[in-house]
Amino acid sequence: MKRLITTSVILFFAFCAYAQDTNKTITLHEITVKAAKVVNRPDGMTIYPTDAQKQASNNGYSILEKLTLANLRIDNINHTISVIDNRGGVQIRINGIVVGKQEMLALDPKEIAKIEFINNPGVRYGDGIAYVIDIRTRRSESGYTLGTDLTSALTSMQGDGMVYGKLNKGKNEWAFSYDMSGYKNNGSKSTQVAEYTLTDGSIHTIERNDIETLRKTIAHEAKLTYNWADSTTTVFQASVSGTLNNTPNNYNIKDIVDGTRQYKATNREKDKSCSPVLDLYFFRQLTPRQSFTANAVATYISTQTGSYYDEGAPYQYDVDGKTASLLAEAIYENRLNPFTLSTGINYSYKNIKNNYLGDASSLTNTSNNRLYAFGEIKGTLQQLRYTLGVGASYIHYTQNGHKYNFWTFHPKASVTYQINNELQLSYTVQMRDKVSRIAMTSDAMIRTNSMEWTVGNPDLKPSHDMDHRLHVSYNTSRLQTFVEGYYKQCLKPNMAHYERTDGNQFLYTQINQKEIDALDVYAYASYWLLPEKLQIAANGGIYRCFNFGYDYTHCYTSWFYAGSITAYLGHFTLQGYIDNGNRFLEGESKGYNGAYSVMKASYTWRNLQFSLSWANPFNNNYKSYENELLNRNIYKHTIGYSKASGNLISLNISWRLSRGSKHKSAEKRINLRDTDNGIIK
Repeated sequence: MKRLITTSVILFFAFCAYAQDTNKTITLHEITVKAAKVVNRPDGMTIYPTDAQKQASNNGYSILEKLTLANLRIDNINHTISVIDNRGGVQIRINGIVVGKQEMLALDPKEIAKIEFINNPGVRYGDGIAYVIDIRTRRSESGYTLGTDLTSALTSMQGDGMVYGKLNKGKNEWAFSYDMSGYKNNGSKSTQVAEYTLTDGSIHTIERNDIETLRKTIAHEAKLTYNWADSTTTVFQASVSGTLNNTPNNYNIKDIVDGTRQYKATNREKDKSCSPVLDLYFFRQLTPRQSFTANAVATYISTQTGSYYDEGAPYQYDVDGKTASLLAEAIYENRLNPFTLSTGINYSYKNIKNNYLGDASSLTNTSNNRLYAFGEIKGTLQQLRYTLGVGASYIHYTQNGHKYNFWTFHPKASVTYQINNELQLSYTVQMRDKVSRIAMTSDAMIRTNSMEWTVGNPDLKPSHDMDHRLHVSYNTSRLQTFVEGYYKQCLKPNMAHYERTDGNQFLYTQINQKEIDALDVYAYASYWLLPEKLQIAANGGIYRCFNFGYDYTHCYTSWFYAGSITAYLGHFTLQGYIDNGNRFLEGESKGYNGAYSVMKASYTWRNLQFSLSWANPFNNNYKSYENELLNRNIYKHTIGYSKASGNLISLNISWRLSRGSKHKSAEKRINLRDTDNGIIK
C-alpha cells in the first residue's frame, strides 16, 4: 500500500507539472539557446544530461540512475542493470563498445556528450536485446586519468573495489583496470512445498526448508587496452583481459519432511572459472560518407564445478568444462541520399567440451558454427522516418554424433511520424527466430533432488517470434512522456516440458511447444519540477501472457510500476527510487523477482564523492523471489528470502584525477563478447 501511495503521488505531480508546462511560452534572451535535453529518434531517444546530473555522478551507473530510464532498474550498489517488463535483455555501450562493470565504473560522467537510449533496437544488435544504452563521450588528446571506486556494505559482508588509469599522448592511449568483488552471507533461505502426482494417482508431498545457508564468492577482473586513433578517421584497438571467479563450497542445510519421514539434507556447490580474452578492433573512415568496421574476439573459458545433495540418497557430480570461441564481425556503412545503408556479416565458432563425472557421467562435445548477415536502411521522407532491415543466419552444430542445420530470419520494419517538434508516433513490426541456450541442447542429465532430473534436448529447434509495437511520445525540455502498446506472438517456443516416468521420476526438459501470446501496455512520465534542481519520474503498466503447451494452457496477468525523485542541492544530491519487482510466466512457471527500493544521499567535493545508500528499508526479511510450478503432475511453491538484501546500508567512495585536453572520441562501433560455457546447472 505504501508503494502504491508513493507512486500515485509521483504521477499526480508529474501530470500537474505537465498541465502547467503546456501553456508556457519560451523567451530567448540575446543569443543564448538551451538545447532540449531529450530528442526523439526512430529507435528511441537521445538524452543530453544536464550539468547538475553530470556533476552529481561519479560513474556510468550513477549517471544512468539519475536519468530514470523507462522499464530499467539501475542498481548502483550491486552495479547491475536489469529490465522489469519481460521483453528481453539490456546492452550497455560506451562509444559503440559493448562494456561491462569495469568500464562503467571508470567512466567519467563529465566527459559524456550524449546518451542514446534505444528501446527499439535494429537487426544489427542481435537476438534477445530489448534495450540498448550507448553512452557517447569525448576523449583526452593528451594527459592522464587515475581513479578508484570503492563500495562496501555496512550491514553485510559485501564489497566491490576497482582501480583504473588511462594515459593519452597524441594518437596513442593506454588504459588499465583491476576490479575485485565478493560477498559472504548466511541469510539467504528458501521454503518449498512440492506435490508429486504418482502413477497410481496418489499425491506425494515433500517440504524443503532451509535452516542454515552459506553463500560466498570472490571475483577478479583485469584488463589492459591499447588504442591508436588518427582523429576519427582510423582507429585500432587491442585489449587483453582476464577474469577469475571462485565460489568455494557454498552450502545449505534443509529440513526435509518427506511424507511421514523427517530428516536433514545438505546441498553443497562449488564453482571456479578462468577466462582470458583477446580483443582486436579496426575502424576506417573510407570517405566522408563511407566507413568500414571490423572486430575479432578470441575467448577461452575453463570451468570446474561440483555439486552434492543427499536428499533421499547422496548424489554427487563434477564438471570439467573447456570452451574456446572465436567471434568476428565486419560492418560497412554508406550515408547515401536520401537514406543510410548498413550491411554486415558476423561469424562465430565455438567448441565446448564438458565432462560430467560422478553420478551424472556424461561427455558433451559440441562444435557450433554460426554465420549471420544483415542489411538495414534508414531514411526520411518529409515528416516520416523509416527503418527497414533484415538479418539471416545459418547455424550448424554437431554434438556427440548429432548434426543440426538451422536457418533463422529477422526482418524488421519501423515507421515514425513526426507530428511536430514535441510529438511523434511510431509503429514497429519484426520477426525473429531464436535458438535455445546451449546447455539445454546438450544430452546431459543431472539430478535436481530425490524426485526430479534436468535433461537436455538435442532436438530443440528455433522458435519464431512476431512483435508489434505502437509508441506515442511527447517531449519538451522539461517533460518526457510516452504511452506504448506491445504485442508478441511466439510460435513453436522453447518452453518447459515435464515428463513422469513409470518409476515416478520427474524429468524437466525443453521442447518446442505450441504458442506464447503476450500483451504489454504501459506509460511513462518524467518532469523537472525545478529545472536543474528537482526531477520526478514514474512509469507503470499491465502485462498479460498466454502459454499454450501440448498438454497445458496457462495465462497470467500482472502489473508493474516504478517511480523516482532526485534533488540537486549544490554539493549534495538526494535520490529515491521504488518498483514492485518483475512478474512473469514462462512455460509452466509463474515467477516473481523481488521489489526494490532505495534512498541515497551523495556529497561531491572536487574529485571526491561520498554516497550513502539504504536499500529496501524497513524490510528485515527481504523476499527476493517467488515461484509456482503449475504442471499437472508437479505443483511446487518456492519462496526465497535474503536478510542481507533487506535494510542494506552501503557506502561508496570514488576519487578521480584527470589532466589533459579533450577532443571528440574515436568511436568503436562494434564489440563482441562470449561468456556461455554450456553447462547445465
